[in-house]
Amino acid sequence: MRMQAAVRSLALSATCILALGACTVGPDFFSPKPDTPAGWTDTALIATGKSVAVPVPPSNDAWWQSFRDPELTSLVTRARAANLDLKEAGLRIAESRIQERITAAAALPTLDANASYASTRFSDKTVQGGLYNSLGNFKGAPGVAVPSFPNPYDQYQLGFDASWEPDLFGGVKRSEEAASANTENAIAQRRDALVSLEGEVARDYMDLRGTQLKLSITTETLKANRETLTLLRQRRSAQLGNDLDIANEAAQVTATEAQLPLLRREIDSDINQLSLLLAREPGALKAELEAPEAVPPVPPEVPIGLPGDLARRRPDIRAAEATLHAATAQVGVAVANLYPSISFSAPFGVQAERLPDLAPWAAAFYQAGPTITLPIFEGGRLHATVTLEEAAQKEAAVDYAKTVLNAVHDVENALITYSTEQQREKSLQATVVENRRALDLAWQRYRDGIATFLDVLDAQRTLLATQLTLADSTQAVSTDLVALYKALGGGWQIDEPREAMK
Repeated sequence: MRMQAAVRSLALSATCILALGACTVGPDFFSPKPDTPAGWTDTALIATGKSVAVPVPPSNDAWWQSFRDPELTSLVTRARAANLDLKEAGLRIAESRIQERITAAAALPTLDANASYASTRFSDKTVQGGLYNSLGNFKGAPGVAVPSFPNPYDQYQLGFDASWEPDLFGGVKRSEEAASANTENAIAQRRDALVSLEGEVARDYMDLRGTQLKLSITTETLKANRETLTLLRQRRSAQLGNDLDIANEAAQVTATEAQLPLLRREIDSDINQLSLLLAREPGALKAELEAPEAVPPVPPEVPIGLPGDLARRRPDIRAAEATLHAATAQVGVAVANLYPSISFSAPFGVQAERLPDLAPWAAAFYQAGPTITLPIFEGGRLHATVTLEEAAQKEAAVDYAKTVLNAVHDVENALITYSTEQQREKSLQATVVENRRALDLAWQRYRDGIATFLDVLDAQRTLLATQLTLADSTQAVSTDLVALYKALGGGWQIDEPREAMK
């Protein structure tokens, strides 16, 4: 009956505590409104190139498909599935979710079972041992039961220990909220790693195709230079030339040859870098990528949306928001520690000197009741912790604003770079046309005896340099578009792995 009364009292206390536990202290989190301009500047949207940016929402987040290059699409798809950095980021999400479950467990009661056996003997040379021996030898009056005090003695125990600390002021709830926000941060970090991976694959691929283009230009120029050297030697044999012209052209041939190893080295480096991003061994993609292909052309229009769209598209902004959410929840955890806490403990079990004696109710023991803890003096630690967490929250808010501002600048700068590089490419294309014409005229004047071969040589060098510069610009246009797509934060939305969507 006593135990039943204790259980009823414990249940009543728990009911009252649950009624009080509806309170959650600390600030509530609300998603911040990003401070972004209404639109992009006119400088960023100037339409002077073959591809223009338009402020409409992107219709397809698989931006690499806009280059219409099957090999690029294949590389990005395989990198998304195999990249080791991405797999590490996925495991960090799993770790965060496990931490969520660990944090949530603090709000639940605990129940432990225990069993023990101990054989105890007190030393005869101690006061306690001597007392036990004296009482154990005391016979008492006839017919009077005397308690036994054996030394040594055995003790068997079976029992359960239940405990529960109700979340009176929402400290555990705020901890769960912070853990959930940390999981959102891990998901955003993985998305950010995915965006970076896709951009890196595309950038390395553009560099590979651009270098192959420069190798092709240099090889064709070398072929023309060798033909010119042969022609000069023939003219020298016919008494129409001189050894100086031959020496100058021979030097031009060897100078052009010297560029080939550097270009081949860069090609091998790009292929190896792509192999690394796909978690493959060096040279694994050589057979697949060594055949030259054109630099993927840019699409005529690039939908970029508005600055306000970045908050939902850019993973780094999402990560900063999750960090602010977690910091806000931690303020609530610190505030909850300022208030009293109540814990309930209810150990129950049986104890006896012999195993058969565990069965009777007389062997039972129990204890039930609440324990109230009220912080009185902590040396200012608890209040300082609240102040510290509030400062961390303010820092996270500033970091969020900074991340949004950086994102807007990233896109704005990427737009300007993309537009101006197209202008540069257009001018270089016209320059190459004029350089070819200048080379033809120099040859004509040389044959007519009006000019020296140095004019031809200068025209050859200028044409090769301009062609290589144009190849760099053509590659840069496509690479700049990749940078723009990356700045916009697209590429994580499609076919996202299940572990990042839960």
